This record gives sequence, structure tokens and C-alpha cells, in this order.
Amino acid sequence: MAPPPPASMPLSQRLMHLAQTLQFGWFVGHLTLILCTIRYGFSYITLNYYSTWAKFSYRTAFVAAAATYGIVVYKAFRARARASARQQGSPIAMAGDENVQYLVMALVWLFSRQIPLALLPFTVYSIFHVATYTRANLLPTITPPQQSAATTTSPGARPTTKSSPIGDSIGRFVKEYYDVSMTAVAGLEIFLWVRILFSAITFTKGSWILLLVYTVFFRARYSLSSFVQGAIGDFTARGDAVFANQSLPPVVKQAWQTIKDIVRKAADATDINRYVGGQQPGMKKAQ
Repeated sequence: MAPPPPASMPLSQRLMHLAQTLQFGWFVGHLTLILCTIRYGFSYITLNYYSTWAKFSYRTAFVAAAATYGIVVYKAFRARARASARQQGSPIAMAGDENVQYLVMALVWLFSRQIPLALLPFTVYSIFHVATYTRANLLPTITPPQQSAATTTSPGARPTTKSSPIGDSIGRFVKEYYDVSMTAVAGLEIFLWVRILFSAITFTKGSWILLLVYTVFFRARYSLSSFVQGAIGDFTARGDAVFANQSLPPVVKQAWQTIKDIVRKAADATDINRYVGGQQPGMKKAQ
């Protein structure tokens, strides 16, 4: 992220300087997504899923999601273009970028029928992005950090910068809940795939196409996210424990093993790391 404006500038100029950055638009997009999800949540709780406000909130949330991930993809593309035209990645390599994947899915959800569960992964990411931006950019712009003079016991020491109590609280929140939240997002994405599969089985209009698109997305997520891999591992372990029950017929156990073998072979055959230079899975990098 770009550093906050100089503290010597008046507050109005600092805010204007901050608002003129592309990163601020990214922040506003994530904040809009959170607010729209909250508003849609009220409609969902009161069973007004398809009211005017509910539909507006749902669609606006994904417009905001597409805008935020579009900004990140654009900035990454522009940075590579400035570095060297020869470093431009292939379309397959670009497809391996998590921000590109989430941009595509935001557009898919925007033009698909409403599935409330689809909002939650985007919202969790937005909460952490808003928190991080607030701590790193917004708070230092509104209340620039003050420097404390060197102590008398060490006159040669450099003055230290006093941290913001609010910023410290945000930092502790992000550090404490980031991994737990990313694991929860991985679980939400698994449940979302099951939700779409159920719709496809019941022949809901457009569900088979949506299932295909989301399966490709989720397969890419599995390749790049250790959290998704951990969630799948936990799900498989629980399934093994359930189907290890001696009271189950052998045919049921064999069916579970067959399903695992088919999924494993399909995963190996569609490993995106074969096409994007063998990237190793890591932490969530979407922004």
C-alpha cells in the first residue's frame, strides 16, 4: 500500500490526497461490500430475500467485489507492463492469480441467481482488508503518529513514534483471527459447492453451468490455498471416520473409496501448478 500523506499537510488536504489514490477506491469497494452484506442480511433474516432493497444490496455487493478485485488485477498488470513487456504472463498464468479468480467469480455471482452463501467469503476478506487499510492508511492520515523525544538516559537515541491505540487493537484483531477466518472461508467455499451441487441435482435452472464454473474455481483455490487443502483434508478424515463404522455395508464403504479415488485422479489431472510454473500453495493473497 502507498504511505499516508505527509503530516505537515492540513487535514482536508491529507484526506483529499488519500481519496485521490486508486487504493482508496479499493478500500471504498470493500467497505461497500460489507455494508451491502449487512443490509442484505437484515432482509434475509426477515425472509424478504427478493425485496427491492435485498436485490439491490445483493447485486451492489458483487459490483463492489468486482471493482475491488478489478483494481488489484489492473495494478498488477500495470506493474508488470512497466517492468518489462517480456514478463507478461500467459493467460493460463493469469488464471492462476487468486485475484483474477475472485474477479471472475464476483462477475459470475453478479449475473447469477441469488445464493446468499456466496456473499460470505467475499465479506470475510473485505473485513480484513478494511481493517488493514484503516490501520495503515486511514488512521495515520486523520491522526498522524506523534514522535516522542529521546529519553534523558539515552540522549543519542532516535525519537520513537507513538502508535495509535486503535491501530494496535486492529493489528491484534488481524493477527489473532486471520488464520481462523481463512479456515472458515475455506469451509464456506466447500459448503457453497455442496449447495450448488444440490441445486444441480434438483435441476434448478442454470445450476449445472454454475456448478461447472464454480468447480473450476474451487479446483484452482485448492491448488493455491493451504487453508482449502486443510479443510478438504479435515472433511476427508471425517468421512473416513464415518465410513469406517463396522455396521455399514461393504458396498457403502467401497462407494466412498471409489468417490475418493475419482476425485483424487481428477484433481491430479487438473493440477494448475503444472501450467503456472509449479507455484507452491500458500496463504491467501487475494486483495
